Amino acid sequence: MSAAEGREKGMREPVSISHGNKSAEKKLAHHLERRTRYRRKNTRVLAQAGDTTPAKVKMPTTICQATAKTAILFIQPQYNISTPSPEGEVTLYQYGWQDCTTILFYFFITIILHAVVQEYVLDKVNRRLHLSKSKNTKFSESGQLCVFHLVSSVWSFYILITEGYVFHPSTLWENYPHVHLRFQVKFFYLTQLAYWLHALPELYFQKVRKEEIPRQLQYICLYLLHISAAYLLNLSPVGLVLLCLQYLSELGFHIARIFYFTDESHQKMFDLWAVNFVFTRMVTLTLVFLAVGFGLARAENQGLDWDMGNFNTVLIRMPVLLLVSLTQSWLLWKFIRFQLKRWREFRHEQVARKRVAAKQTPRPLKRDSIGHHENGAIKAENGASPRPKKIKAP
Repeated sequence: MSAAEGREKGMREPVSISHGNKSAEKKLAHHLERRTRYRRKNTRVLAQAGDTTPAKVKMPTTICQATAKTAILFIQPQYNISTPSPEGEVTLYQYGWQDCTTILFYFFITIILHAVVQEYVLDKVNRRLHLSKSKNTKFSESGQLCVFHLVSSVWSFYILITEGYVFHPSTLWENYPHVHLRFQVKFFYLTQLAYWLHALPELYFQKVRKEEIPRQLQYICLYLLHISAAYLLNLSPVGLVLLCLQYLSELGFHIARIFYFTDESHQKMFDLWAVNFVFTRMVTLTLVFLAVGFGLARAENQGLDWDMGNFNTVLIRMPVLLLVSLTQSWLLWKFIRFQLKRWREFRHEQVARKRVAAKQTPRPLKRDSIGHHENGAIKAENGASPRPKKIKAP
């Protein structure tokens, strides 16, 4: 009998277990019984799963469809209208109460981005500079605003070019009211409102000192007021130009401030910012009076119409002009006071340096025909004292 036939015969014949291996026999039987139960259980579960699989597949699909409709309210701007144009069908947007949900969503997104910039950029730079606590707070504030102003100024300038407001300034007040906005214009305004709203809780998160809170609250509220007025009164083109000018001016200030914290010898950048600041105030006042004071005043559609979004009345134009004029005048007054204070400090430093230099200069020595006096003693020309005369003894 060959080896293969022996193995086949051994597999067919039952294995005889001796009397002393009863414990092994019990373990084997218990193991086989457990395997049988496990197989029966799996067969039953698979059969049930086969009957209910279609229902389980439909349930996540229904949930995704329901959440997608809700998510669009937060992510995408609402009140879209499709209008035909020579280029094809164009989607335009209006404003409404559902914009609050979109602002709320990007409010939280902005908080996350703020934390990312602070953690991975500004904190690393602060550790290398070893700034004091007060300078560290101002450096972080300027760093955050520098990033925001850079992005917003580039974005707003791109919108002004693509919409044709730069090359055709008359479009700022023509075809008023500007009720229908393109996607990029409406999304820009919503993100601007979300950013300045997020700056309010950031005062607590950044642990701003109590002395700094009123100053920061002032410019946060001013930004919110001006952006909301331009958005709700359908003055979005004028608001875009003013925001672009303001952000470019503020960008120069915060860049100069960051360089000053790294090295206090960088003073010339503040001089450049001072010129840009005054220029921005003059251009802002001129543009507002040109667009609102003269352009809208000569428009044909005079009157108040809530349904059409027309607010071209004297009772609304005058408060808008007054608000912008008072804000620009207040900013100029603060700027002049700051420059005068800086000039006085510079003059005091110059006077103090002159006094220190005068104390350190050596006094000139008094000379006469014989020699010169030094500390009450007469010195010869060569610096040696003259020999005393010998007195003859009597």
